[in-house]
Amino acid sequence: MTNPATLGIHQTAIGQWGDDSYQVDTALRAQVKGARRRLPCEAWVTDCLSYSNLRGSQHIPKEFMLVPVLLSGGVGSRLWPVSRAARPKQFLPLGGEGSMLQETQRRLAGLECGPTVVVCNAEHRFMVAEQLRDECDQSATIILEPAGRNTAPAIALAALHVHRTAPEALLLVLPADHHITDPRTFRDTVAVAQAHAAAGKLMTFGVVPSRPETGYGYVRCGEALGEGIFDLAQFVEKPDAATAEQYVAAGQYLWNSGMFLFRADRYLAELARHQPDMLAACEAPMDACEEDLDFIRPNADACLGSPADSIDYAVMEHTEQGGVVSLSCGWSDVGAWPALWEIGKPDDLGNVSEGDVLLQDARDNYIRSESRLVAAVGVDNLVVVETPDAVMVGARDQMQQIKQIVEALSRAERPEATVHQRVYRPWGSYESLVVGEQFQVKRLTVTPGQTLSLQLHHHRAEHWVVVSGQAEIIRGEEQLTLGPDESTYIPIGMKHRLANRSDRPLEVIEVQSGSYLGEDDIVRFDDVYGREETPT
Repeated sequence: MTNPATLGIHQTAIGQWGDDSYQVDTALRAQVKGARRRLPCEAWVTDCLSYSNLRGSQHIPKEFMLVPVLLSGGVGSRLWPVSRAARPKQFLPLGGEGSMLQETQRRLAGLECGPTVVVCNAEHRFMVAEQLRDECDQSATIILEPAGRNTAPAIALAALHVHRTAPEALLLVLPADHHITDPRTFRDTVAVAQAHAAAGKLMTFGVVPSRPETGYGYVRCGEALGEGIFDLAQFVEKPDAATAEQYVAAGQYLWNSGMFLFRADRYLAELARHQPDMLAACEAPMDACEEDLDFIRPNADACLGSPADSIDYAVMEHTEQGGVVSLSCGWSDVGAWPALWEIGKPDDLGNVSEGDVLLQDARDNYIRSESRLVAAVGVDNLVVVETPDAVMVGARDQMQQIKQIVEALSRAERPEATVHQRVYRPWGSYESLVVGEQFQVKRLTVTPGQTLSLQLHHHRAEHWVVVSGQAEIIRGEEQLTLGPDESTYIPIGMKHRLANRSDRPLEVIEVQSGSYLGEDDIVRFDDVYGREETPT
């Protein structure tokens, strides 16, 4: 337990924010004798602590005043069939060499940052951890939302986490699924905004519009505070075409990027003033959070009680301390397929193609192939996207309607709405090859050093054939080591486990047979990833 004498809490006279207040962490209050009351949010500075002594999570040194907060809870349904709920767009390489999450982290290089905080869906936790493992100089803190509640509560969870050890740290809030072509200018703009955020402003990044756009919200700039810095006058909804043209002509309106910069304590103070129920609903789950491997799990029942709202509606439209910094860095939210046509590299006829694509007399199309040849003849202004289990074709100016296609698939309980043919797990992935009545064939790929759970199935048997690599297998009371062209049979009801102890990927063909082949037919006895009810 941390010695209260080492906490170094001292009061400072900062009264400019009036009576704003914020309830400090209950674990901290329990250890600090004099902190058992509501404390003025701006009147307290907490010296650097090892938060691992309180919760076991990442230590945030005080000298790192800039803490990236990556919001990774979106689904990206308008990028179906590539983006699906089980593996949405932020985990895919769209517009960059790495995934969009990885590219978001990479563009921070050159900024002096503390450990990244990621807020994501609990089902995506292993993808986040895997993708950031080689991207972060320091271990990322991953906060798991049991269910999405929009951006305001998600940011509150991150702010509460950071506030416990560094209340005046600046939170650089970034959606994990945006594209930026000029990272250097982005970093320079962050640096410009830092001084204003440190002084207490809640800064939003407003993108200089390159055209009238009806797909984005706008922010109206108020009084100039410096070059490219303004008071925030107004958030406005997505306009119609005529209004968008007026906004661009006026010169006072910028696109709302959804990126923000502010102090953790200031955000929580504004949330306490304008959305006290939301703040209370976020404090409770963080006070009762649990550590799960590298993850922070807010209490699920308490989390679900939070109102759902965006930071725009919950805070930024109401605060009197909002600011705007002008940003021109080749930004796109990649909200639909036409955005990838816009940021792609076109051929002489305006076509952007990815994968195995052959075009003849085609113009201004976006065509993407993931598993086979796609050929197009004499077509203009189309989007064609091919995946192993679905093909989507549509007019480029009608792509917002894809969301209705996904909704129709969901109503019909079609798996294509949510999962890909290749499904990723913390141990690797599996791909469905053939599905028939009472049988299916899968290809399992087990990452080096990874292990599936010790498990059994009540309704299906399995036959494993090793294609490449070396498999360590538990089969009932037996322990087997199999190489290529060797196989084993797992009867119904037998405990079994598959592991890859080597430094090469393990490829296994799995043939399942039985009366029920659903992924929920599984009983786990031991799992190194701490899963219970999540499918294999």
